[in-house]
Amino acid sequence: MSYRNFLDEIRKGLPSANYLLSSSDPFLITEAVSLIKGRVPAEERDFNLHIFDLLNSNGVPFEQIIDVLNTVPFFSGKKFVIIDNFQKIPKKDFSRLEQYLLNPSGSSVMVLLNAGQVKKPVKDKLKELKHIHLDINEREIPLWLKEKARTKGFRISDRAVDYLLGTIGPDLGMLSSELDKFMLIGRSDVDKEDIIELIEGKRTYNAFALIDAIRAKNTERVFRIYSVLRETEEPYSLLGALNWQFGNFIAGKNSREDMKYLYNVFDVLNKADVDIKSSGSFYPVELLLVKLIRLSKQR
Repeated sequence: MSYRNFLDEIRKGLPSANYLLSSSDPFLITEAVSLIKGRVPAEERDFNLHIFDLLNSNGVPFEQIIDVLNTVPFFSGKKFVIIDNFQKIPKKDFSRLEQYLLNPSGSSVMVLLNAGQVKKPVKDKLKELKHIHLDINEREIPLWLKEKARTKGFRISDRAVDYLLGTIGPDLGMLSSELDKFMLIGRSDVDKEDIIELIEGKRTYNAFALIDAIRAKNTERVFRIYSVLRETEEPYSLLGALNWQFGNFIAGKNSREDMKYLYNVFDVLNKADVDIKSSGSFYPVELLLVKLIRLSKQR
């Protein structure tokens, strides 16, 4: 099950008794907690929302967490018990969890949060839990952005989504932060023109301009734009924006020459991705730009 399924569960009030949510992106874990918290009325949160972190060495014993699950909630609603960093659960506590699942509370919702992939032996032993994998691939980000905007009270156009991804890249945390700014516009429908000033601020250039300069084979302009961008962008964020821009460029391109060019482009982008993760410096980005200019000149 996917992030979209999780949103469906949230809308329905988390009807299942037990959930296992997993993600390799800490932002999505944090957002999941926020959405669950939003299901509990503010005046009930001290009583009907409990969050435990298994990485906290000063945390409560697991037996006490089970007691919280089995305690009848205050008020008339459900009690939500969130157990973070479930991947760190000791074997003895895992056995206690299995015992609880044989006879779970009918008035509590337990949510296990797992950082990274859930190991197969764990999956096999916890089949009765509703497992939802929260990670979002890049193709799903536009849908995520639109849904996120809807929850904030406005609609965002396809053009605005493309511009946002082309400028910011696929970093979900940064994209979410930008959406918070758009709420200041005070409109129910947000388009590209509405957000340019908010995103760009005093910046002269963005990833759009960089791509245009590469395709124009203008080496001097490419590195002039890059010298500005590196002051405000992280290497990986800039790479994400370039990936998105070239991904959009594929649309409608089916000639042999175009496909060969794009194959080579994504080959050097992939190698740059590996190099940036290894070094964390800007050098792989600079080498990438040289290669992209060279490919443009070869067309």
